[in-house]
Amino acid sequence: METGDPLVSADWLLENINAPDVRIADATYFAPFTNPPETGRQAWMRGHIPKAAFFDIDDIADTSSHLPHMLPDAVKFSSRVRRLGLGDGNRIIIYDQNSFFAAARAWWMFRVMGHKDVYVLDGGLNAWVEAGGEIDDMPPVTGERHFTPRVRTDLVMDAKGLESLLGTARTTIIDARPDGRFLGRAPEPREGLRSGHIPGSINLPGNQLVTEAGRMKSASELRKLFKDPMAPTVTTCGSGVTAAITALALARLGNWDVAVYDGSWTDWASDPSRPVATA
Repeated sequence: METGDPLVSADWLLENINAPDVRIADATYFAPFTNPPETGRQAWMRGHIPKAAFFDIDDIADTSSHLPHMLPDAVKFSSRVRRLGLGDGNRIIIYDQNSFFAAARAWWMFRVMGHKDVYVLDGGLNAWVEAGGEIDDMPPVTGERHFTPRVRTDLVMDAKGLESLLGTARTTIIDARPDGRFLGRAPEPREGLRSGHIPGSINLPGNQLVTEAGRMKSASELRKLFKDPMAPTVTTCGSGVTAAITALALARLGNWDVAVYDGSWTDWASDPSRPVATA
C-alpha cells in the first residue's frame, strides 16, 4: 500500500536533483479550446527544469481513439517512457507549468502502469524558480531505461463501469468541472457536447484544491472539502485530466485507490442514450 505524500517540494528537489535514481518529467499541457499561445512542448523547449524530459499526454496516449489523450496500452506506454529514460528503479518527479493540470494526469498514468515511486512537484515550475532553481532549454541527455508495466485496472473507470454504479451508494463520483458546466448552465468547451453531469455525482471544481499560488492545499484544508475522503471514489471531469488532480488530492489524504474515469464527460455525453442530470 502506498503511503506518505504524493507531492514533493521544490526545496526537496533542489537537494535531490542529482541523486542517481531521480528522473524529472515536464508534463505541461494546454487545452486547445483555451487558444493557448504555445503548446506544452513549446513551453518545455523554451525553458524547463534541468534534465527534465517532456511527457506529452497527447502522444503517450491511445491515438486510435476518437477521444483526446486516452490511456494507451501497457506496450505503448512502456515504449514511450523507456525512450524518455523513465523506468524501473527511478524516482520520477513530474511537474507542469500550469497548476497541476497535466502533471497529475501523468502521475496517475504511471501509477496505473504499476510504478509506485512517482511524485508531483508541488507548485510546478513556478515553485522551482521561486526556490532558486535554474532553468534550462537543452533536451536532457539520457539513455533508455527499461520499464516493467504492472497494470492496475482498478485505477481506471469507463462508462460501462459507471453505469453499473448509478442508483447505488457503493462509490462516490466526484466531478471536477466548473459548477456551471456541471449544472448544465454553461456550455461545454467541446462543440456539440451537451452539459450537465452523471446522475448521482457531486461537484468539486479542481481549482478549489489548489491555492492562488499554485500549490496543492494542505491536508487539513483538503479534508474540509471531502465528506469522506477514504470512501471508494471515482473522479471525472471534461476529458480525464483535471479528474487526476482530485485523485492526487485524495492520495494526499491517504486514499490511494481512487479511479479516474478515462474520457470523462467527453465520453459520457457523446452517447445520447446515457442519462444526464442538471440539478
